[in-house]
Amino acid sequence: MRTEEDFKSGQVLLIDKPLTWTSFQVVNKLRWAIRQAYGIKKIKVGHAGTLDPLATGLLVICTGKMTKQINTFQGQEKEYTGTFVIGGTTPSFDLETEVDQSFPTEHITDELIHKTTEQFIGKIEQFPPVFSAIKKDGKRLYEFARAGEDVEIKSRQVEITEFEITKINSSTESSSAHIELEFRVVCSKGTYIRSLAHDFGKALNSGAHLSVLRRTRIGDFKVEDALTPEVFIESLPSKD
Repeated sequence: MRTEEDFKSGQVLLIDKPLTWTSFQVVNKLRWAIRQAYGIKKIKVGHAGTLDPLATGLLVICTGKMTKQINTFQGQEKEYTGTFVIGGTTPSFDLETEVDQSFPTEHITDELIHKTTEQFIGKIEQFPPVFSAIKKDGKRLYEFARAGEDVEIKSRQVEITEFEITKINSSTESSSAHIELEFRVVCSKGTYIRSLAHDFGKALNSGAHLSVLRRTRIGDFKVEDALTPEVFIESLPSKD
């Protein structure tokens, strides 16, 4: 069992972030639990790379002196799995907002889907979603978006080293047919998988949004080795 000194001198905690939690909520919950367990008034706790509330998976949490390593961990290669829905777009590029436009999918074949992934491997220019926490003129982009204000977003160069479609599911249940694509991607810091979904839809001469996202790896850290916040908190000493 870790001691108070262990957390102060620095620990790297691998946490499996639950759906709908913000990364900030995970950090706050763990900080509070560590302080309660050991009667500590103050301890540094931070995370190495934000996950959106609608994403799950690996959060690398650092405590004490290990918070100095956060930038190093943030810069490491990341792996994600998830699902793109082809045939409709949303303003946020994911399910935070409703589908606002529908697109044809009849022309899309399995061969075209797999072939199109090749366009996105290597160094690419990517526009971050307007619904993101990137700052412009002192405000978060999502603040402009929620206020209905137009804002100019600059593209950034990111690198995708692996991108594969692992499963293709077609559906005609709704009024307009859509295709669900399960994927795996390995990419550099700063890559937005929501933007990848949006751009992938365009490349298919259709539209797309992200419906599921799970981060499975950061550098050598893997989600299989991570604990849920609840399990981690249960591992701490009881106050009784």
